[in-house]
Amino acid sequence: MLVSIATLEDLGVTEARSEVVVGVMDELIDTPAVGRLGQVLSDHGVTPVKLRDAEGAVDGKRLRQRVDTVRDALLADLPPEYGETAAVVRAAFEDQEFTGWTLWPVSEAVVARALASGLDRDFDDAMGVLSVLTTRLTAEFAIRPMLNARFERALEIARQWTGDEDAAVRRLASEGTRSHLQWGKGVPALRQRPGATRTIVDALYRDESEDVRRSVANHVNDLSRDDPDLAAEIVGGWLDSPDANTPRVARHALRTLVKQGHPKALELMGFTGAQFEVDGPTIASLEVPLGDAVRFTAHVTNTCPETARAAIDFVLHFRKARGALAPKVFKVGSRTIEPGETVDIAKSYSFRPRTTRTFNPGEHVIELQVNGRTFGRGAFRLVAREGTP
Repeated sequence: MLVSIATLEDLGVTEARSEVVVGVMDELIDTPAVGRLGQVLSDHGVTPVKLRDAEGAVDGKRLRQRVDTVRDALLADLPPEYGETAAVVRAAFEDQEFTGWTLWPVSEAVVARALASGLDRDFDDAMGVLSVLTTRLTAEFAIRPMLNARFERALEIARQWTGDEDAAVRRLASEGTRSHLQWGKGVPALRQRPGATRTIVDALYRDESEDVRRSVANHVNDLSRDDPDLAAEIVGGWLDSPDANTPRVARHALRTLVKQGHPKALELMGFTGAQFEVDGPTIASLEVPLGDAVRFTAHVTNTCPETARAAIDFVLHFRKARGALAPKVFKVGSRTIEPGETVDIAKSYSFRPRTTRTFNPGEHVIELQVNGRTFGRGAFRLVAREGTP
């Protein structure tokens, strides 16, 4: 069964729970998993000397460190030539026990061997091995060094994958070439040439697989950070030739641009109206102890003579350690507002301690945002609880 690595947002994980999910993921490559990998490789002629050392060495490490530890052990135990390593991996793939998260370091070991050889045939063959491994566990991270080493060659092979019969391979074409892949190695060429992957996402936005479509949406959301106008143009093309799933894919692809009030993105998503009056935000308490929630209300009135479709968000300006404020946009929801109508907003944000964000005492600020425009400004102080530092 295909295992893919989704973003925390795709998993429906809120910021408050993300540190729990990350901690669980650290355990995906544990001592028993490394032991099982060693047994499979042993059955195919590899003596897992260093891999046995890695069994205990992964404990207590973060996931990325575990991947590196197992990859390095594999490179020490596998044959030194790329062709021999690839043969072992292909033979092991016939074993149904050759599965799970330890395939991540296996894929990286294959790539390391191919790049070390410097031969075109080994490069192309390694891309083929990744397309096989990805059907059991995504190879989206292993492909990144390939893109950095031979950008055009790797990208052309990825384009060919968009026509593969296996959804996991089609997803790899999109996910592996994202410009801002979460937890993935950076590929500068993807950020410098955001249009280079357009043929990939255009080929896959109507894919029959939801996993592939979600990857495509995330891919274009990444593009919106590099070239907002291009991202909107791509989605506009999809909406000119849609299927039943296209509106949902488009919304997910343009989610960041809508929050930013990008005019074309708002138009494509059907958000209309530019004349609003906002009363608020009115903050319930001007002092919020760390661990509690800030609560606020607001009232949004459509002052335009036509019905408005409004994307309503709030902007929370967090205080950084050195005193500066850093804004982050949070979604409230979409509202259809008739001329002269007022809608009421009530929201909260919890300052429960978490590992994914450090909260600093001091003044914070909340603004309302309607169709990308900010309104109002309310300040409150985050204070340490009595008895805490």
